[in-house]
Amino acid sequence: MWVFKQSNQMSAWAHGKNSGFVPTMGFLHEGHLSLVRRAKNENDVAVASIFVNPAQFGPAEDFDAYPHDLDRDLNMLEKEGVDAVFTPSVQELYPNGPEITVRAGPLSLPLEGQFRPGHFDGVCTVVKKLFDVVQPETAYFGQKDFQQFLVIQEMVQSMKLGVNVVVCPTIREIDGLAKSSRNVYFSNQERKKAPLLYSALREAEKKLVQGKKPRHVENEAKLFLEENGFRVQYFRVASAETLEPVSKPEGRVLVAAAAFLGKTRLVDNVVFVV
Repeated sequence: MWVFKQSNQMSAWAHGKNSGFVPTMGFLHEGHLSLVRRAKNENDVAVASIFVNPAQFGPAEDFDAYPHDLDRDLNMLEKEGVDAVFTPSVQELYPNGPEITVRAGPLSLPLEGQFRPGHFDGVCTVVKKLFDVVQPETAYFGQKDFQQFLVIQEMVQSMKLGVNVVVCPTIREIDGLAKSSRNVYFSNQERKKAPLLYSALREAEKKLVQGKKPRHVENEAKLFLEENGFRVQYFRVASAETLEPVSKPEGRVLVAAAAFLGKTRLVDNVVFVV
């Protein structure tokens, strides 16, 4: 497995190859590995990146505390048969600081955009830089960050980048909690309660399919979560295409939520067809 720290070396190796690409912030788990396996199965070569992107963290967020273990990550990727890994420094990707940024499109404004201003600009900026270096045919993202997938897809189409952007199913623990690098932050008691977010999403899906009104479903879910110790930022029923709120669910529907449990912020969603 090749490991590159310099953009020019990564680009030289990637040039002309049909590659599937999985960008990550490291501290890998089964969710990342599921994307890697798909990239390997569907392309001539599989490439991953490990880079904790400072541009997508707000001033009060956990950039400095974000978990990392590069040797562990590289061992995991090598076992999966990844062909190359790009592990740039902040200086390598932002030699003059984030002077030039990519502005995320309209899909960045609702949901996460209301609570994390500038977050998706940082995501789009780093993903554009990584795409320029790795030159992938296809890039893979997890459904847990469904809005991120839509925002990146919107950027790729708008800028005509020629990358096929694929969303893959969320990988979960046995009790339903979405796998996340931040799950290590939970206390034992919080970890026991954390799956209730997914339970609330599935219950909301059931009620919506039965014909209950989205606003009622949202309010009931918020109340349930708050009674169980969550601090809810949003619990929203929306179109899975536009992220606009819906008064009557039709077609592909997204139910998305973000909530704090203790100091840890959870994000999760379900997508289904009515």
